[in-house]
Amino acid sequence: PFVFGSLATPCASLALPKLKPREIATGAMQVADANGAMVYTCTDPMMSDAAMKYLLTRPSVPAPLDPNFCPFVLGKRHYMKKIAECAQYGKVAELTFAVERPGGVGRDKLPVFAEGLEGYDASVFLAGEAIRYMLWQRGGYKLFLSGPKKICEDLKAAYSKGGKYEFEMTTMPKIYGVPWEVSIVEKPEGLPAGKEAPVVCGKVASGCRIAFDLGKSDVKTVAVKDGEVLDSAETEWDVTNPDPEYHWEMILGAMKKTAQKLPRVEAIGGSATGTVSGNSEATWCDIFPNVPPDVYQEKVVNIFHRLAKEFGDVPLKVINDGEVTALAGKMMVNQGNLCGISMGSSEGGGYCDADGNLLGWINELCYIQLDLNPEAPYDPWTPHSGISHMYLGQRAATRLAELGGVDLPDDLKPSSPGMNTMKHEGHAKCLKLIQAAMKDPAKEPQVRLIYETIGVYLGYALAQYSDHYIIENALVLGRVSTGTGGQVMLNKAKEVLMAEFPHLGHITFHQPDEHFKRVGQCIAAAALPEL
Repeated sequence: PFVFGSLATPCASLALPKLKPREIATGAMQVADANGAMVYTCTDPMMSDAAMKYLLTRPSVPAPLDPNFCPFVLGKRHYMKKIAECAQYGKVAELTFAVERPGGVGRDKLPVFAEGLEGYDASVFLAGEAIRYMLWQRGGYKLFLSGPKKICEDLKAAYSKGGKYEFEMTTMPKIYGVPWEVSIVEKPEGLPAGKEAPVVCGKVASGCRIAFDLGKSDVKTVAVKDGEVLDSAETEWDVTNPDPEYHWEMILGAMKKTAQKLPRVEAIGGSATGTVSGNSEATWCDIFPNVPPDVYQEKVVNIFHRLAKEFGDVPLKVINDGEVTALAGKMMVNQGNLCGISMGSSEGGGYCDADGNLLGWINELCYIQLDLNPEAPYDPWTPHSGISHMYLGQRAATRLAELGGVDLPDDLKPSSPGMNTMKHEGHAKCLKLIQAAMKDPAKEPQVRLIYETIGVYLGYALAQYSDHYIIENALVLGRVSTGTGGQVMLNKAKEVLMAEFPHLGHITFHQPDEHFKRVGQCIAAAALPEL
């Protein structure tokens, strides 16, 4: 049986104490953090005891410092086994759903227990998360449901105001500029047909170009001439600043300084965390989390086009940072079907197919649920717990640091209020202490457990991602994966795949070479606009 706290103190107990889910209303709820900024607190309703029986299971390869880690992919597999064993006639049905987005439609289905059966709560929970997965993977503004009346009604309520997924139903309209809709359709044939088309981007950085990468810690800029990097710079900035003029001046100033190395600027390529439209609009970029919504629409959505006008209105192409990672990875290994995972301030995810093309999906993998542990940690950006970037980004390492035997000052301990805000500076400092401790022979045996734990997370995450991507190559980069700890992490991830998912044992792991670290992603971003 899955008994929480039976093995060791859960790592989640070291995080900012969260409100008990049964004591607060569902739906997005924000509070002021230690810096006065408005952040989310966890409002996910507690998983019912009945649902736990069908969804929670121990991994064969445990996470050394997170004994209660309960991988989503195993929970789904356990559920599918349980429902396959249900021999009661008419007690299992099929839920089909579709998510529509501009130019595309994603479809999926899930067998569900009938209302009144013990497994019904698990069906509602898993269906809700399967829909959320698709929303953050592909994007969408309209949800179609077809299946048993009760579960369709429950899911429609969950994806409405006041429901568990209010955050998603209020965020997607920000991305697409149209109201969110949920429709219940009588028969699956009434759902829109699946529609997917690859997106081809430029792959040659000819001429004189500027490229930028907007991350949560700094603005990276490069000057490229005929594929050769002439200059690069990193400018630290405060993404929590609510003034769009601050962001404008920081980005433009960095670009102009770098552009001085070029005789002219003929094109601009860029990447940013969050979602960027096909027309290079910053529709919902979480690097501007505190800019008021009305000001965001006026001053931020068109910020990339305004930047291009400052350089003569040259050709422009901006995409999600994870997508650039995937394209650069394709250039590096010369192979497609590649999933790129950047473990930096957050988790950046991207994918390119066998031909090196993108899928036209938003690939915000950092927002999907990876851990079903009801006591999983949560973050300041969403009202959910157990989401991916808390396991595959910088905060994965820092929340495990104390358990990993790293000596930390009080203000860098996971329980410190300052470590549970949107600011990243404390986490960057903490990661440096982890990396230093990894080099200390006396501390290394305990510190390496941090990287082994993250490696376990990575292995199960890749299995989960493989449900919807054909992954033959995995490029892992970012500050969390640097140093000897990075190889420890990859070895553990491979162990997970071989032990639990041998059909995925063919996945080849790659780490960036020195050329890639210096200029790989920059050249890929610079090549995006075609001349």
